[in-house]
Amino acid sequence: MSHEPHTISLGFTKQIFPAGMHVCQIFNHDEERLKSLLEFLRSGLVAGERVACFTDNLDRAHLARHLAKHSLSSDGLQESGAFSCTAASDVYFQGGLFDPDRMIGLLRQFQEDSVTNGFPACRVIGEMSAEVQHIPGGSRLLEYESRVSLLLKEHPVTAVCQYDANTFDGATLMKILKVHPMMVIRGAVVRNPCYIQPDEFLTRNH
Repeated sequence: MSHEPHTISLGFTKQIFPAGMHVCQIFNHDEERLKSLLEFLRSGLVAGERVACFTDNLDRAHLARHLAKHSLSSDGLQESGAFSCTAASDVYFQGGLFDPDRMIGLLRQFQEDSVTNGFPACRVIGEMSAEVQHIPGGSRLLEYESRVSLLLKEHPVTAVCQYDANTFDGATLMKILKVHPMMVIRGAVVRNPCYIQPDEFLTRNH
């Protein structure tokens, strides 16, 4: 029996997408980052999805107030396992290094556990720090992002990756864009014409 793919809202745009999107958001201002993050979290939680956030730049009290406006309890959602918010540095740079293999395993397990626990879909939003360029394993960032796109074909986590245009140089950001199939442009999510398919990218870079 065939099933229609589960569709979701990202919150910060009125567009509807199939679950399992891999989106790059390059932001210039913190207000832009925060608005997208809060709306992404809210829309997922309102829809009953399992939601995770990786960020070093979030006022937890502000988040709780934002969710409360939509009759959502931050503490209650975290206690139920529907929501988690973890410092990005603790997730991405565990043990002082960036390990794509561990991160891919984490995302795979997150999706599998979400299905097991009855969630209709799951999503993650994470802000990547420019620190990744200076720690062991950081040179594998593009490999990681490309492998995420590959993973999501079988394990549909909706993933938004946030990058600060003020801390990464233009050449690096262009490379990062090329391993994301979707990107945020002026508040809308569009297909990335520069996207390189994982099979091609990973073959070319190994």
